[in-house]
Amino acid sequence: METAWRTILYREANGVAWLTLNRPERLNSFTTEMHAEVREALARVATQRKAGTVRALVLTGAGRGFCAGQDLNDRAVAPGEAAPDLGESIEKNYKPLVLALRQLDLPVIAAVNGVAAGAGANLALACDLVFAARSASFIQSFAKLGLVPDTGGSWTLPRLVGPARALGLALLGEKLSAEEAERWGLIWKCVDDDALIPTVTAVAEQLAAGPTYGYAQTKKLIWTSFEYALAQQLDRERDAMRACGQTHDYQEGVRAFLEKRPPRYLGR
Repeated sequence: METAWRTILYREANGVAWLTLNRPERLNSFTTEMHAEVREALARVATQRKAGTVRALVLTGAGRGFCAGQDLNDRAVAPGEAAPDLGESIEKNYKPLVLALRQLDLPVIAAVNGVAAGAGANLALACDLVFAARSASFIQSFAKLGLVPDTGGSWTLPRLVGPARALGLALLGEKLSAEEAERWGLIWKCVDDDALIPTVTAVAEQLAAGPTYGYAQTKKLIWTSFEYALAQQLDRERDAMRACGQTHDYQEGVRAFLEKRPPRYLGR
């Protein structure tokens, strides 16, 4: 099925929700309206997840870019006017966006089809798996405007590539190619441009057909692991493993292995 909004495209197929940022003339940069529509779409994904009809999400961009971050025209200030409260924009828009992605109890895949700059780069990195076209690039463009990385970038970057590379990206604002991003461990995989959507489709449908309750527990354990000491994390693993062991999917996985047949997972 497909649902129409003004600034995004949304469809569901084979257990996968596809959310496409759709302002290609502005490299899919964010406006207040786009934020509102993305929130509505993510709320729909959460609802459809509970109904069992959506079990994975793909986030991508229309046209030649993934997302160029914030549309500065949406924040334009005439000479003499008071400066906008950028903190309010974070609180109302970017913070809820990142938290909504992280709180979805299903795999979230970014298909980065072109430039991902500023908030757009960090939006991609907030996803669980990031695939990028070979022509794509990542730019932490905040420093050139006297700003700091937002959309979780100051949290995500050092965890993915370490503080030295995180500071280099954040302070210099240099373009990082998709191939280099893969070598650094910033993203999962770089693929040829014409292979991006077929590759992501195959992975998303594979995940959607898999034991998604276990995926959700894995996602939660890994993304929050830095908040806990080792002993605490071992306790969390124990509790998650206990919960997973009570699910239909675990029992089905064992039976399918013993019976030498493909498993039929239900996501619970």
